[in-house]
Amino acid sequence: MFENIFEQFHRDGYVLIDNFLSSEETEELKNEINKVIDEMPPQTETAIFSTDDNEALKNQYLLDSADKVSFFYEKGAVGGDGELLVDPHLAFNKIGHTLHRDNQLFRKISFDERVKEVCFQLKMAEPVIVQSMYIFKNPKIGGEVLPHQDASYLYTEPLKTIGFWIALDDATLENGCLWFARGSHKSGVHRRFIRNPDPAADPPLMYTGPSPHYQKSSFTAVPVKKGSCILIHGQVVHSSESNKSDKQRNAYTFHVIEQKNTKYCSKNWCQAKDGVFMNVYRNV
Repeated sequence: MFENIFEQFHRDGYVLIDNFLSSEETEELKNEINKVIDEMPPQTETAIFSTDDNEALKNQYLLDSADKVSFFYEKGAVGGDGELLVDPHLAFNKIGHTLHRDNQLFRKISFDERVKEVCFQLKMAEPVIVQSMYIFKNPKIGGEVLPHQDASYLYTEPLKTIGFWIALDDATLENGCLWFARGSHKSGVHRRFIRNPDPAADPPLMYTGPSPHYQKSSFTAVPVKKGSCILIHGQVVHSSESNKSDKQRNAYTFHVIEQKNTKYCSKNWCQAKDGVFMNVYRNV
């Protein structure tokens, strides 16, 4: 299953692994996230997640979510007074960022032998998971994710960030599959998303430059069957379009960095409160 992924990963910036999870496992994760929603604690605010620069910078709730399981709504699911316009189970953009640590089933998948084997094949000596997210792209309201690099948000020196993106539904051109600019990981990190150097400043987060422009013709669609995993190089530019169909496109994703001889940037928005991320090889 994992033969030749090292060469392809560094050539293209991403690798598709079919049948990474079984159909039964994908359904278990979807059922589990419904339980998480049903047991969701009351929130003081209806936090909306958006990839729009102006919205992201204002998001103190995002900054506070690095070390807990937090809930982010889709913009089109919330009215002007904060009221939900759709069923609660169809209202979210994502839930994150410690499912891999705090939920038994997501933890089991995140530290599965298949994940360990991928990290081994990618020649990682001390891989650690820094964040995890359940990503929703619900029918008709699932929003566009603009072209970006994961390393803008999870920066290391040297750059050694890898995303595991696992499709829990078929991801198609109609419901918002991923698009990649093949080979774009060789062009460096185009900008950074960091904590404001002044902790008392507003907004609490900032970009180090304007949003880059990417030619749409540079991108290739990567539709996949449910259970597939796409390995994403931290510097490869990727995106997804809005879900205009009547079919959901859920995914579970987590990000791994190499900890050996690598410095995780203290300016990154996501920080472990105790300073320790969970090691892939040492956890189950």
